[in-house]
Amino acid sequence: MTSPAHRIYLLRHGTTEWSLTGQHTSHTDLPLTVEGELRARQAGQTLTSLRAAGPLRALASPLQRAQRTAALAGLPDVITEPLLVEWDYGDYEGLTTDQIRQSVPDWTVWTHSCPGGDSAADVTARADELLAQVRAADSDVVLVGHGHFSRVLTARWLGLPVTAGVHFALDAAGITVLGFERGEPQIQRSNIPPWQQG
Repeated sequence: MTSPAHRIYLLRHGTTEWSLTGQHTSHTDLPLTVEGELRARQAGQTLTSLRAAGPLRALASPLQRAQRTAALAGLPDVITEPLLVEWDYGDYEGLTTDQIRQSVPDWTVWTHSCPGGDSAADVTARADELLAQVRAADSDVVLVGHGHFSRVLTARWLGLPVTAGVHFALDAAGITVLGFERGEPQIQRSNIPPWQQG
């Protein structure tokens, strides 16, 4: 079990062209926009302000938008973690929710399948495996990843089904802090925007 003094910081990657347009992006390896790079740097300042001094373990999805965010945020010795990749949208890759709903009314990733992609069971298994590793860490951990999968991690941290992820927002370059209160998992801070000067 993670020490109650340790925290898990979920950092979503900075903005990409597809996150701006609402296109579902899993394995398509898009770069950050100029704005996304700025927000990633600011997210690093936010992390610094949130954390007490001490050891830190940083893991990032292998996709460039997460790797670049981790680098710009100034995270040390980042480990590439394949379990952190985004929910695989399969045939819906690159489509917006409105486009998907033209053929599947009321579709959401939380309530419907993604043909050719991940199921809720797939992302549950991946999230649980990653959280087991995180709970065994002897320091704070930063997980640099993606919107939907970070929300899955939040739900599973609390012992909730993946579908509960719909209730947790996480904007581009936003940070959510997970921890414990008297041994019980909790969300300590949610969707903190990147620090902005001025």
